[in-house]
Amino acid sequence: MSRRQDDQFREPDDLPVARQAQRKVYLHVILPLFITSIIAYLDRVNLSYAGLKMNDDLKFSNEVFGLGAGIFFAGYVLLEIPGALIAERYSPRWWLARIMLSWGLLSGLMAFVQTPFQFYVVRFLLGVAEASLYPVLYASCIPRWFPPAERPQAIAVMLTSLQISSIIGAPLAGWLLGQAWFGFQGWQILFLVEAIPAVLFAFVLVWWTADTPAEARWLTEHEREYLERRLAAGQASVARHQRYTVAQALANPEVLKLALTYFLWITGFWGATYWMPKVLKEQSGWSNLAVGWMLVVPMILSLLFMLAIARSSTRTGEKRWHGAVGLFLGAVGLILGALATNQATAYVALCLALVGVYAPFGVWWSYPTTFLTGAAAAGAIGLINSLGNVGGFIGPYLTGYLKEKTGSYSAAWMLLAVSLLFSGLLMLTLGRKRSTTSPDL
Repeated sequence: MSRRQDDQFREPDDLPVARQAQRKVYLHVILPLFITSIIAYLDRVNLSYAGLKMNDDLKFSNEVFGLGAGIFFAGYVLLEIPGALIAERYSPRWWLARIMLSWGLLSGLMAFVQTPFQFYVVRFLLGVAEASLYPVLYASCIPRWFPPAERPQAIAVMLTSLQISSIIGAPLAGWLLGQAWFGFQGWQILFLVEAIPAVLFAFVLVWWTADTPAEARWLTEHEREYLERRLAAGQASVARHQRYTVAQALANPEVLKLALTYFLWITGFWGATYWMPKVLKEQSGWSNLAVGWMLVVPMILSLLFMLAIARSSTRTGEKRWHGAVGLFLGAVGLILGALATNQATAYVALCLALVGVYAPFGVWWSYPTTFLTGAAAAGAIGLINSLGNVGGFIGPYLTGYLKEKTGSYSAAWMLLAVSLLFSGLLMLTLGRKRSTTSPDL
């Protein structure tokens, strides 16, 4: 449904109801999902900061750290599709609460690992616990509240949590690494402190939000009817295209192309993200706290760029170039980082790389739901995220392996840049006539 169609659909008497309903949806759906994502991302990336001290304390090599960082995604892939289908069939918010409770407890266990084997096991189980979190957000939660035309903006607002999590988490991690409480080292304190919000918020989430407008006690009857009419109109628009079963969606060439595109992107994304604090510290010699604060700058820039990309895509209906441009920028940043000969150039390259790899999130996850709905969308997004996150294993591990073998990050940075480049090129080949909001994706 385009904005013009939406305006025609909306009766004059609906305008006050529409504004109030939208405000409540953002307050009771987007905000709790936003907080969920902040907590999830804090627990997912705190390893990159803990490694600044943990590796020395536990005598972990770069290869051990890279494998431990990546093995999270091996566990993540196992339950991705089943988890997404369970949430879609039963209750997204209760499934999210289960995810938060289990990953919070396992994240706290990271404070007690002492050997590489323990490190691998807890990281693997942490991936299993968190599996399907983001597919449930994209494919089950957002589509139950927003018609297709509004999903890119809603997803982009929710995914600002990624950068905001880093803006909060980077300096917090840098500070916690310098603490020593009750016999725990700073990296252990970091894992324990950041595990607590996940456990607590699991109980808040099921009380705060609802799965559908029909279940929302915080909507009036007029607001509920208005939202349900708009959602029904959006679903009817999608239904005019071919309808897919779960099996058909998982075998669809466009879905498989999305999975390959995401795999290449996430290989570069996590390869760079997990290692960036360590790279910055080695290049600069700064303290852990200074490294944390200096990573805030690229996160703020990437946040602004991602929102601009999402707003432009929502306005024009175009998605392919809006997604690819960030990947090309990220590739340029990594190449410059590999070739940098001084600290200033290396830091600018780091900023470009991080701005680029985050940018496509503003439009990416709204694409599958332009031609898939219900269980088919949940299964397809689970598949895309599963296969894509294999790159989350490969990127960090290869970076650590190449650093161990060559003594430099240059080869790894070049490899990750090539991965981002091919991902951007693949993104430009995505179908042009899938959107329900515009003839050109």
